Amino acid sequence: MRKSLVALSVVAAATTFPAQAEYLYGFGDMSVNYLDWSNGTEERAGHQKDFWYLELEGGAGFTWGELYGFADLENADQGSDKARTSLKGSIAYKTGLAELRLYGQIYNTNSDGFTAQNNVLGLSYAFNGDGWFFNPFIGFHHTMTSADWKNPSSFTGMNGGMFGWVAGYNFNAFGEKFMISNWHESEFGRNDKYMIVSGEGDAVSSNGAVALWWNATDNITTGIQYRYAFNKLGTSGNQNAMIYTVKYNF
Repeated sequence: MRKSLVALSVVAAATTFPAQAEYLYGFGDMSVNYLDWSNGTEERAGHQKDFWYLELEGGAGFTWGELYGFADLENADQGSDKARTSLKGSIAYKTGLAELRLYGQIYNTNSDGFTAQNNVLGLSYAFNGDGWFFNPFIGFHHTMTSADWKNPSSFTGMNGGMFGWVAGYNFNAFGEKFMISNWHESEFGRNDKYMIVSGEGDAVSSNGAVALWWNATDNITTGIQYRYAFNKLGTSGNQNAMIYTVKYNF
């Protein structure tokens, strides 16, 4: 819990220091989500179980760059000993060289017997056009993790690199507003000591989701996401799930 509070404090601080910069846009939402792992994933992984989670999400653009973050509360319906928290914050600072940004992100998750924090520092680039965007990034990767539920050991240190992207495309169909989105992260060159602790099986991983969103009204969005992972989430090999979401947009 202490690490979660530290991570949240870092995100909050990042959102306040550029207060004097010109605000360009922003969004925020609350959502209810249900993640349904495939039967094959549950059999292979052994520890993956379907769950509900609540999410608070937001982002903003300024003349200096962009901010994004979310906070999840998972398994709250199963009692405090089963609950998990996940926090993520990212910042992209414009360098003045076209759309090149300095990029940083922090992700922290905590539950009973498990904690992990992943930090990335590197570069990103913003491609965008009429109704679409594609923002790739690459950076150095630092990991702190303790997988006591699987191994009585932990790892803290540099853990190779990470590249990935966020992308989206807005379109209209049947008189309604839709969006396709994708986030993706791949780790590479991971530390051998981390591999022993994590049990993820290889120095290269993939992690992400592809989603279709229906903006039913200005305030209500529903969506279905295909969640995928490979050599990630404490498991070697493929994992996949479907996520069903209802959002309230501020």
